[in-house]
Amino acid sequence: MSIRSSQPAVLAAVSDEPPAGKAPGRDIPAYDLIELFFFAYRDFVSGPDRILAEYGFGRAHHRVLHFVSRQPGLTIAELLDILKITKQSLNRVLKELVEKDFIVSRMGTTDRRQRLLFATQTGEDLALRLADLQTGRIMRALETVPTEERTAMRRCVKDYLTAMVDPQERARVAQLAATPAKRHGPGEEH
Repeated sequence: MSIRSSQPAVLAAVSDEPPAGKAPGRDIPAYDLIELFFFAYRDFVSGPDRILAEYGFGRAHHRVLHFVSRQPGLTIAELLDILKITKQSLNRVLKELVEKDFIVSRMGTTDRRQRLLFATQTGEDLALRLADLQTGRIMRALETVPTEERTAMRRCVKDYLTAMVDPQERARVAQLAATPAKRHGPGEEH
């Protein structure tokens, strides 16, 4: 099938059953799931990408802003560990976010060498706007499931996505994803 095929044709070709004579997941790649994952991700980030472009930002800015907004007082070392990017890449993105007043960096209270990161009100507003857009897409997808099955489906999706994370990272990622948002301004004590 050509990649130029219409999306309904691509979706129609998706099957839970392997081709005759093939063991599930053994002899052929899971092209159906791989491609659906690519398409879902493409569309999941498309709305935020358009908004980020208005500010001259990209997906790296989105990820930094998301985690700093969700975890006020995050250190640069913690953010590097979450994002698994180089310090040089983070510095470039962080510099732009600070210069454009989306994030502020403060000296640590116990270790003055530490830099604690906080989203400004402008940063919080943008992070929430992007999260609302992506939440809407997720909720619309869940609406395709019968009402009585939505809670179970949400749990199933969470379990599936968690299982895709490297095993040694799963507990930490699950903890991060379960942490309620803390709403402290950059000037408030933590």
